[in-house]
Amino acid sequence: MTETEHKAGDPFIAWFRGSSPYIHAHRGRTFVITFGGEAVSDHGFSDLIHDIALLHGLGIRLVLVHGARPQIEERLGLRGAEMRVINGLRVTDAQALVCVKEAAGAVRVEVEALLSLGVANSPMAGSKIRVVSGNFVTARPIGVRDGIDYCHTGQVRRVDSLAIEKVLGSGAIALIPPLGYSPTGEVFNLTATDVAGSVAVALSADKLISLVEGPGLRKPGGALLTNLIPRELESLLQQSDLPEELIQHLHSAIYACRHGVKRIHLLERRMDGALLKELFTREGVGTMLSAEHYEEIRTARIDDVGGVLELLEPLEEGGILVRRSRELMETEIEHFTVVELDGMVIGCAALYCYPEERMAELACMVVHPDYRRGGRGDTLLEQMQQRAREQGADKLFVLTTQAAHWFRERGFVSLPVESLPMGKRQLYNYQRNSKVFIKDI
Repeated sequence: MTETEHKAGDPFIAWFRGSSPYIHAHRGRTFVITFGGEAVSDHGFSDLIHDIALLHGLGIRLVLVHGARPQIEERLGLRGAEMRVINGLRVTDAQALVCVKEAAGAVRVEVEALLSLGVANSPMAGSKIRVVSGNFVTARPIGVRDGIDYCHTGQVRRVDSLAIEKVLGSGAIALIPPLGYSPTGEVFNLTATDVAGSVAVALSADKLISLVEGPGLRKPGGALLTNLIPRELESLLQQSDLPEELIQHLHSAIYACRHGVKRIHLLERRMDGALLKELFTREGVGTMLSAEHYEEIRTARIDDVGGVLELLEPLEEGGILVRRSRELMETEIEHFTVVELDGMVIGCAALYCYPEERMAELACMVVHPDYRRGGRGDTLLEQMQQRAREQGADKLFVLTTQAAHWFRERGFVSLPVESLPMGKRQLYNYQRNSKVFIKDI
């Protein structure tokens, strides 16, 4: 193996090169990251802090919003008390408030201490991160609901975004506890999700990232739900029996998405490196909420020519597809459909119709090797079948040299060349000896 081949096959080099567009895209952006007190008490919390420090080192402006539920419950247990939960809301009486303040302070100190670590031979060596916490959140009491006085449990009234912006502008990380303050000097117990969503909206943050306990959002078969829009998430909330903690994250996500936060990410907190995998790989590892789907199948445009040619080139070099020039592609781009993921063309297919025979040809169907999981090929095929039907075809045919089994598994039947429309039969290349497969649609 040559040195060039060795480098090309090195997974670290491939990953690092692949992450470079995201490094450039995220620099100078504002991310709000929220995690529960469970993360702080976990033995792997230092790894999460190291990843957060790395994000800061890459020029991302960070606001951290932490929870403190287990720490609060531990202190209540030591006092022989408990936090009452009624209708999904916690009742914070005077004794509970003392525990809330103690726990929030302890968690804040723990986070600050880990972010201050900078000894040699550690992942944080030379980081020199400043952390600023403060009374950035004004709150109001929930009050009395259905006859229940929730005492010192509150909700966000206002976020001092200018003060947080000054912290971020100075190069520091803003750390915000699940506490709010009133103009009269009262302290209120807030949910970290409420605080995080409100802060993200107030700052017009580029991302809200929620590190959730448990497996996150999954389909009935266990597969991860990767991309949702608010309407779909609301439907999921109505139909599913989800943990209360996750429900809070989802309501916060919907609120933030509908109030200008571009993307909200839900990540499994226990997954090692979840932040890095989500932010610096194209597929990610979590569920992303956006106002519109960030992966879509659409009709190709002239500016997609380069992306389509890049997809086709390896197959053309291998003799699997007939080579197409850029000039030819530009004249035929209207026949193409592309799969776009986060601004990159990762799949394509072309459709050529033969109206007299009520047939259509499926050509140049390709999905990038890195994205062949998740049924994208089947989704693209279904889309092309639908478009063929819309154009009056009732049969779809394909010529292939190496993908016969894939098409046969999806209902295509092998037939002789004479089954092709006359116009296509006259152009058939007998030297390539492509197999003909036809499907009734």
